[in-house]
Amino acid sequence: MKVADTKNPVWEIIARVPDPEVPVLTVLDLGIVRHVELEGKEIRVTITPTYTGCPAMDMIGANIRKELKKEGFEKIEVKLSLTPAWTTDWLSEEGKKKLKEYGIAPPVGATTDKRVLIGEFSEVTCPRCESENTHMISQFGSTACKALYQCKDCMEPFDYFKCH
Repeated sequence: MKVADTKNPVWEIIARVPDPEVPVLTVLDLGIVRHVELEGKEIRVTITPTYTGCPAMDMIGANIRKELKKEGFEKIEVKLSLTPAWTTDWLSEEGKKKLKEYGIAPPVGATTDKRVLIGEFSEVTCPRCESENTHMISQFGSTACKALYQCKDCMEPFDYFKCH
């Protein structure tokens, strides 16, 4: 099975696994589940981290195993793959909507935004008041995959899920 064969019940099981860092997202919303191979009661799931060294990957693997064991799978292997590298293009549209509702600005545009290297930043809309009058406070927010922004209108700080 390739990415998101949602008609297969295994994908429905995996869809119950939340991201431990942003619990409103599932691992399918994030797009980190790349392949599922099933042979009888044996299953192999390949996942790709949002960042190399992402501390949540061990927990995600354990939670995938836990959900599959509940459904009677006996031999479960969760493999980590670093290639191809994850990109925010893999986030589902539903995932982007959930991020915004949770108070995290979803990524703007596609793939890596290199403008930050020359001091230019993406125009990020405040997820609370919808203002585009925002500025970056720090390249790193609550986790490495997010930057910290502040809205100049409502004055609220918020995380922005960085493009990469």
